[in-house]
Amino acid sequence: MVHEYGKKVVDESTGKVNAEIVAVLLGGLLLVTAVVARLAFPPHEFIAGEESVSNQHAQTIAIIAALLLGVPLVWQAIRDLWTGHMHMNELAALAVTAAFASGAYLEAGAIAFFMIITSLIEHRTALGARKKIEALVKITPTRAHLVGEGGEEKEIDAKDLRPGDVVRVRPGDNIPGDGRILAGTSTVNQANITGESLPVDKAVDDEVFGGTINVTGAMDIEITKAGEDTTLGRVKELILQAEQTRTPISRLIDRYAHWYTPVILLIVLAVYIVKRDIDIAISMLIIACPCAFILAVPTAMVAALSSAARLGLLVKNVSTLEVARNLTAIVFDKTGTLTTGQLTVTRLSPVEGVEGADLLTAAAGAEQNSKHPVARAIVDVAKRARLELKPVDDFEEVPGRGVRGTVDGQALLVGRATWIAEQGIDTSDVDDSDSEGLSLLYVTRGGKVLGWVGLEDKTRPEAAGAMDALREGNITKLVMVTGDRWSVARRVAAEMHCTDVQAEVLPGEKLQIVDELKDQGHTVAVVGDGVNDAPALEAGNISIAMGAAGSDVAINSASIALMNNNLDRIPFLVHLSRHTFKVVWQNLGFAMLYIVGLLLLASMGYVPKVLAVLLHAASSLVVVFNSARLVREGEDLEHTEHGQTPPAPTQHVEPEASPTMGVQPAV
Repeated sequence: MVHEYGKKVVDESTGKVNAEIVAVLLGGLLLVTAVVARLAFPPHEFIAGEESVSNQHAQTIAIIAALLLGVPLVWQAIRDLWTGHMHMNELAALAVTAAFASGAYLEAGAIAFFMIITSLIEHRTALGARKKIEALVKITPTRAHLVGEGGEEKEIDAKDLRPGDVVRVRPGDNIPGDGRILAGTSTVNQANITGESLPVDKAVDDEVFGGTINVTGAMDIEITKAGEDTTLGRVKELILQAEQTRTPISRLIDRYAHWYTPVILLIVLAVYIVKRDIDIAISMLIIACPCAFILAVPTAMVAALSSAARLGLLVKNVSTLEVARNLTAIVFDKTGTLTTGQLTVTRLSPVEGVEGADLLTAAAGAEQNSKHPVARAIVDVAKRARLELKPVDDFEEVPGRGVRGTVDGQALLVGRATWIAEQGIDTSDVDDSDSEGLSLLYVTRGGKVLGWVGLEDKTRPEAAGAMDALREGNITKLVMVTGDRWSVARRVAAEMHCTDVQAEVLPGEKLQIVDELKDQGHTVAVVGDGVNDAPALEAGNISIAMGAAGSDVAINSASIALMNNNLDRIPFLVHLSRHTFKVVWQNLGFAMLYIVGLLLLASMGYVPKVLAVLLHAASSLVVVFNSARLVREGEDLEHTEHGQTPPAPTQHVEPEASPTMGVQPAV
């Protein structure tokens, strides 16, 4: 940009007047005065053979205006040259200097003024998209109501909150930090974090996020994360980091940018030698300022990031957005991705001589220290049945297989049948003929099988439609992988309209599936929970972590964090990527035609200096407003999104695991 005149007259952080802005305002006022004087007393009017006094005053005013407006611009160009950065400042500065040196003071001031105004418009308009992002993250509360031990309240700065503090949040308040509800129920608008259009019901033990808005009831919340450590703080940090990243197209432009200014100067010099007209050279320098080129890619990227963030898609690197348009295969984890991850116990099958309550007590006793959805479902049923769970010792999670522990001196194992068999325990006598479509966990105690627990997981209502939309977008491979049984996997895959399914796989085997697809020439995206899917997520060309809100692990483990669990966002991501790069090529094509075409016209003397400035401003605005169209992408999803059933209080989705696994999911 010519100069960052997008600052305020008074710096709010220091309270000092910005001298550069004052210079622009004063220079513009003087320039207008000089123009009025020139029009009132044209240069050819003479009194007694001498130029009129009024015209001399106009000339003096024009010189002062040109200096006030032109010096900052020239100084910026010198600083760029000194630091080795050549953009458009040098060409604009040369145009102003040439006009001033030729005695065209009014024209020099006009060129500088309009170039600065153009820069201001571009700066402010281009930041419009960024402001839409910042609107998502500049809502962190500044105050919080801290609840003391006696129940008394004390108002403090939100930045002073620490994990373990208890705050009271009333209707209409912003929640001051990430936390867990201790008392009260409410509905919370968390669109700024997850992109969900409807408020979500919250109850005791539910998780809430800082910066979201409490809509109805009052709640007491135990703070778990405050300040920059909150989900909102992480979102802000990563969004602003994404704005600083560059796409391969940007890097390609940068590779040749340092040749641009020397080539333009040679062309202008050649035309000047032939034409001997300084006005033509000045017009060509103005037109050649590559503002439209500079703005072509970043304005489109920032607008796309804004649109994605509004719907809960946190894109951490804009190069990922470029890759998304070329996707041909997507690998989905099942539990927590295509299904809700909200497992429910639907069948208990104890072996002969074992009571159902005894089977459930053993299973819940082993799983009680786990946060896996399977474990929570079993423990929840045991609590509702009012079963007493004794402490478990020597607890251990075996990823993708199950859990083990000791209760009352007896060893407990809970997990998939193959793992139980690997421990030397015979399961052949267990009847599982009526378990079609269920996820099974076998339970053993003291080396003997007690029976199995059957669980069921519902598919996401929007998942099948999202799969169809992806297929219509020419993504030919939609693969579901799971550590669950084949009977469950086939049922879910059929409901989801998947093209391929792989069941009973371990986390390492999912990595092999991704590598095989890449070897076949596919550009692969991997969608999972971001924890035990890490190897497969790392291997994909793009990795998408589902339900990343509140999970630093999920946010950090994938190239794209989907803050909610709405699969409609994935086909939207592909569409957004493709549309964004159409806009980028439109911008680049327009910028090239503008510069080449008007340079030819200017070299023939058809473009006056001031008109060149106005056309330069117009070209930049065309690019900015063309990119700004991307900000509206996804509005149809917001407007047509049907109400979603909010998660039950204890159904926060943790990293996924195969339903047949114990504590730690196998993606």
